[in-house]
Amino acid sequence: MQIDKIRSEQTDQLFNAILQLKDLEECYSFFDDLSTMSELQSLAQRLEVAHALKQKKTYDRIQNDTGASTATISRVRRCVDYGSGGYNLILNRLYPGLEEQTHKK
Repeated sequence: MQIDKIRSEQTDQLFNAILQLKDLEECYSFFDDLSTMSELQSLAQRLEVAHALKQKKTYDRIQNDTGASTATISRVRRCVDYGSGGYNLILNRLYPGLEEQTHKK
C-alpha cells in the first residue's frame, strides 16, 4: 500500500494536528499557514473530482466543472476504485446516501 510509504512520526504529527481542528475557521487558519494556495486548491480539486466520479460524471464534464486535467482525474479514479478507501470513507460521510445513488444509476 502506498500509505505505508508515508508513515512516519512527522506524518503522525501532521494528522494528529489536523484532528485537533475544531471548525472551518481553524482549518482555514491552519492550512493558510501550512500550505500554499496552489497546494490547497489541488487537494480541494481532487476531492471534488472524487465526488464527481462517485456521481458517475464523465471525464469531460469533470474536466469542465473542476478544471482538473485528465491525468488528475485518472489518478483520482484509481484511488477511488483501488486505493486505501479514504475518498470513499470521507465522501460517504460528507454526502450520506451517495453510495446508494451511484448504484441506482
